[in-house]
Amino acid sequence: MQILLAGSVVLPLIGALAALLPAPPGLKGKNPDQAVLRHGVTVTGVVFAATLALAVGFDHGHPARMQATTDLSWIPALGIRVHLGVDGISLPLVVLTALLTFLCALYSYFNMPTGPSPKAFVALILVLESGTLATFAVLDLMLFFLAFEMVLIPMYFLIARWGGAGRQAAAWKFILYTLLGSVVMLLGLLLIGVKSGTFDMVALATDNGPKAQLSHTVQLVAVLAVGIGLAVKSPMWPLHSWLPDAHTAAPTVGSVLLAGVLLKMGTYGFVRIALPITPAGMHTFAPYLAALAAVGIVYGSLACLALVRTGAKGDLKRLIAYSSVGHMGFVLLGIASMTPTGVNGALFANIAHGLITGLLFFLVGGLKDRLGSTDLDTLAGATGAALYGRAPRFGGLLAFAAVASLGLPGLAGFWGEMLAMFGAFRPAAGLSRPAFWTFMALAGLGTLLTAAYLLLVVRRVCMGGTLKAPTSPQDTGGPATAPALPDLARYEYAAWSPLAVLTVLAGLWPAALLGLTNPAVQQLLGGGK
Repeated sequence: MQILLAGSVVLPLIGALAALLPAPPGLKGKNPDQAVLRHGVTVTGVVFAATLALAVGFDHGHPARMQATTDLSWIPALGIRVHLGVDGISLPLVVLTALLTFLCALYSYFNMPTGPSPKAFVALILVLESGTLATFAVLDLMLFFLAFEMVLIPMYFLIARWGGAGRQAAAWKFILYTLLGSVVMLLGLLLIGVKSGTFDMVALATDNGPKAQLSHTVQLVAVLAVGIGLAVKSPMWPLHSWLPDAHTAAPTVGSVLLAGVLLKMGTYGFVRIALPITPAGMHTFAPYLAALAAVGIVYGSLACLALVRTGAKGDLKRLIAYSSVGHMGFVLLGIASMTPTGVNGALFANIAHGLITGLLFFLVGGLKDRLGSTDLDTLAGATGAALYGRAPRFGGLLAFAAVASLGLPGLAGFWGEMLAMFGAFRPAAGLSRPAFWTFMALAGLGTLLTAAYLLLVVRRVCMGGTLKAPTSPQDTGGPATAPALPDLARYEYAAWSPLAVLTVLAGLWPAALLGLTNPAVQQLLGGGK
């Protein structure tokens, strides 16, 4: 188990170095580009298999206990250790990261984005995977910061070198926002380590451990500093403005990984660091966090409604990016409730958002490949997408992803948002119930607005205009006839079907995930008891 977890974190780094080397003669295939793309699929596939083995070998009877742990001294003078481990909170995120990265590598093998050499592309994807897995697996505050920062550079280059229009400006906005937030977060982490005498996250999470040395003032300052860095990555309104530009400009796999994995790093940090290590400071700031989360839910939905209206020239990728602001608002609202119900809902919503939004960005990328545009007015014209008639399987899958995203009962998107609102209905002791009821009402309004804009997207893109095929050469009446579109290709089935299947399974069997997270959340909120 130790080898599986440590290998999952380290193997992508080794694979990234190998990707930059010349391929051995027997493995080049048709050309070197194909060889390096196949290398990416192989490495990410092995990592995904290792995380599945880790999940199978995980002691499901004790999900609150850290398992597969590695604890080695690294910088003794500063008390920094190479401390790895997973529990019921982090294990699902580790598996989700490995799955999405593998599917992105598989998709790219058949549909490589336009840009420089595939060698650099594959190496950056693997470095990104390693940093993300490390973020969810490390149990030392300084290692958490290093892993948290490790993903920024590869994502910057993926946007700047393989992105679309406006990619340079979007990449700079992404790196500046996240780096500035991380500088403030580092100060908060150092404050915790200096005042408590340790950077060990497990020791700090116990009530009778080093956390007892953190005064209320220290906790307030630490939560504010650490929270700013986490909020930028989450992304929390009003620190979200880098996200729509980054998603719009990023290549398809960049958007999938950004929405499906990187956004979860911020909310995971709130659960792993802010809640257990600085509970008094978190209790003070919880109403403000909940208020910003509720505003973000409504704001993201209204922004999407503005983009979807006729004549707005809204971009479908940008719309899904704004929808992420709203969906992640539910995650932050559940965390702010500081209750097991709310935090479990937040963790469930994290996984659901990764599956559903990852699928949506894959589909939008496929739509752009087929039509050359993601402009909603173009897609809704009489000769626009009209996916139900021109590519029925593609249109059906897009409609499925849309209704999953709006929280249809029976699919994964429903449970997390519902539990987050239940947590807001009955927040932790000492938090204002009237205030949280207000935030819950705003979140409920957000669900209605979400349903409105996603159903409008389905109507405009999947139905389009009425298509009429001419019955004779002289028949020119009615709207222009649109040619058929390529329906789902085999590699698209392979890359997208797992996300659709897991969305259904998580919706029908939520206990599989909640059974992992709930004992760990109970112990985390109980001070390690």
